[in-house]
Parts: sequence; C-alpha cells; structure tokens
Amino acid sequence: MIRIFLLLSIALIVLADHVVSVESNSDHPDFEIDLAGAVVVCPSDLSSEEHKAIEMLVDEAQKRTLIRWDVIHQWPDDSVPAIVIAPADKLTELQSSFSAFFAEIAKPLTKGAEGYRILTTTNARTAPTAFIIGHDSRGILFGCGRLLRELHMRRGAITIPNALDIHSAPAYPIRGHQLGYRPKTNTYDAWTVTMWEQYIRDLAVFGVNAVELIPPRSDDDEDSPHYPLPPMEMMIEMSKLLDAYGLDVWIWFPALDEDYTDARTVESSLKEWGEVLSQLPRVDAIFVPGGDPGNTRPNVLMPFLERQTENLHRYHPHAQMWMSPQGFTQEWMDEFLEIMQHQQPAWLHGIVFGPQNRISLPDLRAAIPKQYPIRRYPDITHNLKCQYPVPDWDVAYALTEERESINPRPIGEANIFRIWMDEANGFITYSEGCNDDVNKIVWSVLGWDPQTDVVSILRQYARYFIGERYEEAFAQGLLALERNWEGPLLTNQQVYTTLQQFQEMEKTAGPGELLNWRFQQGLYRAYYDGYLRRRLIYETELEESAMDLLRKADEMGSLLAMNRTEEILDRAVTHRIATDWRSRVFELAEALYQSARMQLSVPRYKAISVGRGANLDLIDRSVNDRDWLLGRFAEIRKLTNEKERLDGLETIVNWTNPGAGGFYDDLGNLACQPHLIRGPGAIMDPEFRESSQVGFHYNQGYRMSWIRFAESRYDTPLKMEYKNLDSHAGYRIRVVYAGEIYYHGLIRMRLVADDGVEIHPYIQKEDPARPMEFDIPAETTQDGHLTLRWYQDTGRGSAGRGCQVSEVWLIKR
Repeated sequence: MIRIFLLLSIALIVLADHVVSVESNSDHPDFEIDLAGAVVVCPSDLSSEEHKAIEMLVDEAQKRTLIRWDVIHQWPDDSVPAIVIAPADKLTELQSSFSAFFAEIAKPLTKGAEGYRILTTTNARTAPTAFIIGHDSRGILFGCGRLLRELHMRRGAITIPNALDIHSAPAYPIRGHQLGYRPKTNTYDAWTVTMWEQYIRDLAVFGVNAVELIPPRSDDDEDSPHYPLPPMEMMIEMSKLLDAYGLDVWIWFPALDEDYTDARTVESSLKEWGEVLSQLPRVDAIFVPGGDPGNTRPNVLMPFLERQTENLHRYHPHAQMWMSPQGFTQEWMDEFLEIMQHQQPAWLHGIVFGPQNRISLPDLRAAIPKQYPIRRYPDITHNLKCQYPVPDWDVAYALTEERESINPRPIGEANIFRIWMDEANGFITYSEGCNDDVNKIVWSVLGWDPQTDVVSILRQYARYFIGERYEEAFAQGLLALERNWEGPLLTNQQVYTTLQQFQEMEKTAGPGELLNWRFQQGLYRAYYDGYLRRRLIYETELEESAMDLLRKADEMGSLLAMNRTEEILDRAVTHRIATDWRSRVFELAEALYQSARMQLSVPRYKAISVGRGANLDLIDRSVNDRDWLLGRFAEIRKLTNEKERLDGLETIVNWTNPGAGGFYDDLGNLACQPHLIRGPGAIMDPEFRESSQVGFHYNQGYRMSWIRFAESRYDTPLKMEYKNLDSHAGYRIRVVYAGEIYYHGLIRMRLVADDGVEIHPYIQKEDPARPMEFDIPAETTQDGHLTLRWYQDTGRGSAGRGCQVSEVWLIKR
C-alpha cells in the first residue's frame, strides 16, 4: 500500500512540471496515449461509494470497447499503462516527505467538495499514466465520470489526450433531476432496476449529485400497465441505488389531502408519510410543492410541514425540508412572504422556485430572508403550457408534436440556466421521461461549470453516448433539431437539411448505433419534423386551391362549390404524401419502445394520454383549416336560400378582410401580428412574465387562428398599438377570445384603450369562441394613435394563463 502511494507521489511531483491546463494548448495537441492495455490502480481500503465509482468506470469503458480493465491494489510493472485513482485524503500521510508536491496538488482540490484533478502523462513512468485525484468520495465518482467523457473509445481501442490537466469543482451544490416512477411519465414507469441504474450512471458521469423521487401516492393513477415493480418497491430500490453511488435522495412529496386543519387528516398524513420514509434507506431532503398539485393556503400548510419535518427526522435525522410557493394567488403569496419574513421558521431549510410561481426568481430571492437557500425546479420537459415554452412555436408543431415530445433545446436551456444562475444554489429539474435527455445533460454540465460552451457539451454527449465517429455530426444534429422549431415551419427549409443530415448518419450507422435509444430519438424527431413540414406544405396548397374554388361560388353555385372544395380538402386523408418518411416514424416509435420503453402512442404502447408524449397518435392531425371549413359547410348547407348560402361562403372567403382603411391581426401567427407589442422577448424573459407569447389550445373544429393566440401571464396586460390612423374616422373592433375558458376558475377579459378608456368591462370567455364587436370611442383615435390593453382578473394563481386573444380586426366606419 505504501509503495503505491510512494510511487504515486513521485509521479505527481514529476507531473507538476509537465502537465498543462485543459483550457491551454498542449505542446502536442494531437498526441494521444493508449490506455487499451491499462490497469486501474487504487487503494484497497476505499469506501463502498468509491469502489462503485471505479466499477462504473470499468463497466462503461467495457461496454463501448469490449476492453475490461483489471483493478489492482499494487503498482504494476513500469511498462503497463495505468489509471491511478485515489482520494486526496489517502495521500496526506506522505505530506511531510513531499510537502512541495502537496502544496501544488492541494490548490485545485481545496476549491470545494466533489472536486477532482485529472492528469495524463507519459513522463512519470515508461508506460502512459492517467491520474484521478478526488477531493472526496464524490470527487472520485465525478472524476471517473469526467475521464469517461474525455476518453476516445471505440471497439478495441481506448485513447486519451496526453498532457491533460483538469482541475475542477462544481459551481453549485445541488445538481439533479426528478425521476418519477409513476404512470404520468412517458418512459419512467416501464423502467426496471437495471435500467434505472444505467440512467443514474449516465447522469453521474455528467456531474449529477441528486435525484428526486416521487412517492407511491401523487396526482396520478394508482397503477401503470408498464410497472415492473410496485411503486413502493421501486422507490426503495432507487433509494438503494442512489445511496450506493453516494448521491443525494430527494423526495417530491405533495400535500394532497383536502383539509389540514382537520386533526384526523393530519394524523393520517403523518402515518402515510412515515410509512414511506421508514422504508427508504436514504433520504436527504423532502420538497413539498405549494401547488400543482396541492391547494392549501400558507397559514395552514406551514404548521403541517413543521409536523412533517418532525416526522421526517424520526427516520432520517439529518434530512431537510423544502417547500415552494407554486400556484399561490397574490393573497396567498402575501401570506407566505409574511410568514417567511416575520416568523422565519427554523424547521424549514430552503425554498424551491418552480413553475406556476406568481413572482419571478429575482423577486422571490429578494423577498426571502437570506438564510434560506433557493433551489430551482425548472421544467425542461414540456414545450407548451409550461414554465419555459418553446418561443414562437409553429401551430403545426403544437398540434402534432404537442407538449411532451423529444425536445433537445440546448441553446434555449443554456440561456434559461444562465439568466438567473446567481439567484439560486442549484437545481433539480422537472422531468417526465427521457424525452428531455439532452436538456438534462446541458443543465448538469452547466451546474458544474456555467461557462462551459454548449457545443462542447453536445460533443461530449455525442462522443460518450453515441460514439466517437458521430461526435461532431450528432452534436450538430441536436443543434439543428432545435433550429427546426424556430420561426414559421412553412418557410423553414432547414428542416429538410436536418433530416438529410440524420439520414446520412443512419446510413453509416452500425447495429450498436441503430439500437441506441438516443440515436433513435434524433432520427425520430428528424423524420417527424420533415414529414410534418412536407404535409404542411401539401395541406396549405390544398387549402389555397379550395379557397380559389370558393371564390367562384357565385358562378358555380354554392352546393357544387362546397362539394368540390371538400374533395380537394379530403385529399389530405385520401392521398397521403411522403409515406416513406411517415412509415419510418412508426418504425422508430416501435424501436424506442423496445429500447427505452418510450410510450409514443396510447393504443400501441399504452401511454397514459396523447398529451403525455404520445405524439405518434397525432402524426396525421390536420394542419390547415379543413376541419373548420367542413363545419362551416355543414351549417351553410342547412340554409334553404341560395343567396344566404353564398353570403355564408363570402364570409369565409373574406374572413381576414377588415375593409378599406382597416387592419387585421392573427395574433398567434408570427407573420400576421404587426400591431402586437411583444415586450422583452424569450431571451431576456423566458417565462414570458413581461412579454407576450404565442400560445395554443386545441378545440375540435376551430380555425387555426383560434387554436393559436397571443397571451400574457398573471396581471401583465396584452398590448397592441396602432399608429397613423385616420383622426377624423370612427373605428370598431372585432375580436375573438379563444384559448382556455376555464383554468383554475372561469376566465374573464377586460379591454381598455389608451390611458384607461374602457372598451368593455370584464366579460367571461364564451365557449365556443366567436367574433365579438365593440365601438372604439372617438376620443381614443383623434390623435391617430391607439393603444389597446387586455387584462384578465388580477391576483390569480396557478400558471397565470388566460389573457388570450386570437384575432383582432380594427374596422374603419
């Protein structure tokens, strides 16, 4: 044992004069050392967590290369390459003999917990040597993970750059993801213990130190047809796994009962939570959301959580209690802040900032006493109706790929991470499956080092998970998939380029890549996006042809015009296009179910609902106004008078015409919202607290312009501005309030012009939506300028959605 560390210390003294920083250029940047024949050298008296880390390193290298390193506890022959792994505290016994070395090596390791140093050299011994020195047990784990990310691995070969010197420690103490074994997820409920261990390893390799579990009872079904184990058994197994790797175990534990002022309810809840906590080998923290789910006002919730903290400490004495003010109305938020500022509960460790929070993270941080750390709970899994929606998403995507699709957003997620990174001490993300896998890795690496270049993260992701030969192509493919979602799909020719790039990778892929679920996810999205764009172009052309026919209705007769129009529109169903791309999407959906248990369809793979990732079921949903037109035709055919029928068709043809001197805005259409005031935008305001955003809400038979809309959140008004109006004319407004009719209460809208001139008071949204007209008072347009502001009821909680406007006509009278 002493011989190992004596030689290790001598080697490190030599290394001190020869290694360079990983950020610097090596004297031999293209020179790599060969570790295929290496052995792993480590002390025999490592902790179980450290042994687990080394086991992970050896296993994961073998999976990618078919090479298995031997693990030994004595120094090998000088001609044998070695990977030397040791925690820093195993070297202190030699400090007196090598004080100069210890002074040098301690510098990077004193940065903080979980840090490590990785060095590679050919100068310490005859054979190449790599060193992993961990600050502590987690430093060993994350050092092994970083080494795996730096290795170049392929079948029968393992190399690594020479003269590598990485000194690293995490910027944030909490870096994790919620992995909920429950039916609502699009993947997790079908995973076995073996699959869970693999995914936990994958996350640990990229620096994750915490996983949040979900108890058997949540806002979910009690059972899933996919469960390989009952929920409590799987929760125990996951807690064991995380403990084995030395990772923190958090529990997202919602307070679901109706009335915590009732003593019997409290006692029942204490018993229920205790039964869960008593069976788990490790619990480090509990996070109780204030809402989504849950609906208990703060002055009742906080005493209840104090009782549950006592309950928690019976089984896990050092575990922490955290909570979030999610879903609170303004009244409840004021009550919560009063408690935090004046009572400052000692039992509460910290506050979580998540979705459905009325105030921003900076405002929350300013309002909460400094002794309470804040942890972020960002939603990285959803695309719409969520905390961080895809900015300006095309309605065709919203209708088909929906809320929970495969969604790599590396640039967007990095911006969301960095914009408020100084306001919290870390994060555990909100995830509903492996659809957001890329986003998890981006957050994980940035949680370690916020300045890491996003493209370098993607290159490591591709090299480690897909393979060295796809490092650049797959990394760029992920960036291309994010660009597929930017701007109007109809004009985004990038989508076809993205598909071609993935098809090239597909053609050269071997069995390993084709069976790799991460590779399959990229292909699925590329083919789905490509098929959708081709179909959108086709259905748009069909609708244009149909409208051309309707414009001739007075010549053809109304009934014949409608019949011919329907024949054209129905070609979208009877004469499909790009069927080879469509078929490949279905094949990849099956492959993803087999490889990762992704449930991309309700009837085929027993997904819990279409909105929970089952977008295969939406692949043929209409992306033009066919459904609305057929519905209008059915109503017009009921008319017995030809003139009335022609008038009905004329209304359709001239739907967007505001008349001479008027203006029309389709507020959910980026190409047709010239009078909308957008605000700061997604880069500065990714939650859209001060900005308008494009939102979506599907109703069967609605126009596309009613399915999409502009919306604002909470008390922020939605604003439009008109300039250079005719100051001598009168105006009338026609408006459609589509979107959600009821969201945690009935939604009412109020319209105000300029500095408070009320156009209409609060009125309830109608179902179904319809155009409504209101006079604009003459005094508001006499200066040729008009500002319109829409409000929903103030002080609302939940996600703050509801102020949603679809179409606006300003009609000159």
